[in-house]
Amino acid sequence: MRQTLRLLAAVKPARYLQPGAATGLAGLLTHQSPRSTLLYLYTRTLEKLQDIPESSLYRQSVEALTKHRLSIVEAAEPPGHAEWASRARKIAAENPARFRVSTQGTKAPAEGSLALQVQSGGKWFVHKSEPPEKDERYLEWDGERDEGPGSEGLRGEEERKDVEKWVGREPTDGPDTKVQWEPEPQLTADQIEEIEGKIGGGLIEEVVRVAENELRLVDIMQEHKVWEELEEKPAEGQWTYFERGSQ
Repeated sequence: MRQTLRLLAAVKPARYLQPGAATGLAGLLTHQSPRSTLLYLYTRTLEKLQDIPESSLYRQSVEALTKHRLSIVEAAEPPGHAEWASRARKIAAENPARFRVSTQGTKAPAEGSLALQVQSGGKWFVHKSEPPEKDERYLEWDGERDEGPGSEGLRGEEERKDVEKWVGREPTDGPDTKVQWEPEPQLTADQIEEIEGKIGGGLIEEVVRVAENELRLVDIMQEHKVWEELEEKPAEGQWTYFERGSQ
């Protein structure tokens, strides 16, 4: 599927991959915004690695690989991205009440809100948070039986006041106050193919999965302090068999 799209991309000047379309790998769909996602994941990984001693071989290897991949993704900038980012920051500055600002990226934005995340290294990650679709088939049952309408009886005086207060409140959003959010420019199919070729980790969706797992792994490695000496020292010659040139 993906190879077919690449061939079609060569026919037209600018071909974009359709988000949510099949990639040819089971369970893996075309990512909606792989570039901004990878920039965020790599930046957070480098930030978390700062808490691990520089002498750690784990930090040295992951840091070198992450910086290399980050430079590849940064070099592939979508057409008009710089202008879009400038306009996005301006919109966020003019509507602070409608944006959530997180300096660590640990708090999820409210449903349906616009989210502006500021991360390490002076980099800005701007995106719109779409409310997740809810499927009633998978909602957890609260244990109460559905008796139909009118089974709860009349409302009490306090409850009626709360309802009247909620219904009679002034609307906080309207046609004149709604923020006009411009979607982020996306990479072309050729740019994505170039990134995949330079990284050499499969499809860019697979690269995103690896980056997500690496970010989680940093926390695990830091929790177990893998850079510290073992409490029980290995016996002399225990690992000799696995060294190069030992056979």
